[in-house]
Amino acid sequence: MNRFEGVKVLLTGAGSGIGRATALRLVSEGAAVYAVDRSCEGLTGTAAAATGPGRIVTRVADVCDEDAVVATVRAAAEGLGGIDVLVNVAGIHRTTPIARLTVADMERLFAVNAVGTALFCREALPHLPDGSGVIVNVASSAASHGNPYMTAYAASKGAVLAFSLSLAAEVAYRGIRVVPLSPGSVATPLAGPHVLPPDLDTSYYGRIRAPFGTGEPGQIAGVIAFAASRDAAYLTGAEIRADGGSHI
Repeated sequence: MNRFEGVKVLLTGAGSGIGRATALRLVSEGAAVYAVDRSCEGLTGTAAAATGPGRIVTRVADVCDEDAVVATVRAAAEGLGGIDVLVNVAGIHRTTPIARLTVADMERLFAVNAVGTALFCREALPHLPDGSGVIVNVASSAASHGNPYMTAYAASKGAVLAFSLSLAAEVAYRGIRVVPLSPGSVATPLAGPHVLPPDLDTSYYGRIRAPFGTGEPGQIAGVIAFAASRDAAYLTGAEIRADGGSHI
C-alpha cells in the first residue's frame, strides 16, 4: 500500500522504539518523513533501516527546547514543502514510588511528554492543511488506568490525552483531525530499563494479563499509520487504546 504517497510527515521520537517503527512504516507506504530525535545515533540507525518508495530526512532536536522546536518545525515545512501530518511519539518513562517522587521527576516527565507534544502541535498547526491535516499524539494506557509507582508518568501522559481531546475540538472547524493513541506494554528501549526495585510490592502487576502479550513497536506503528491515513478520515477526538487487551 502507498497510502502516504505525496504525504509530508513530521515525526518526533524517531530514533528508536515506536518512533523508529513508525518512520519505517510510513516511508514504506510512500511518505516523506522528517524524523526528529535527540539521539543522532538513533536517527542514523532509523535512516539506514528505512526502505520503500518514500524518503526520510533527519534532524537532532530536544522537544523540551522551545527555540529548537520552533526552528525544527520551520525547517521541516521548508524542507518537505509543507506538513500534512504531525506524529508526536517522543517521550520518557519513569517508575517512582510516591514517597520518593521529586519535583525534578515531575518537571522532567511533563517537560518531555506533555510540553514537548504541545509545542510541536502549536508550531505545526499553521502549516497543516485545512480539510486533511492530521495530528497523532502518543499517550499511554497509564493515562486512564491505574499503575502503581507511575503516578508522575501517568499524570504526564494523562495531560497528553486531555490536551489532544481538547485540541481536536479546537481545530475541528479547520477540518484537522487530532487522534490520541494509548499503547499498553510495548517492548521498546523506553520501557526496558524501568524494572521496579525489589523492595516494592509488585503483586498488582501480576494480575495484569494482556491476552495478546507484550506489544511490538511495529504493531503500534501500524495503528499510527491507520490513524494518520485517509482510512481514518472520520476519526478525531477519540482515544485509540492499543494494549493487547490488558484492560478488557
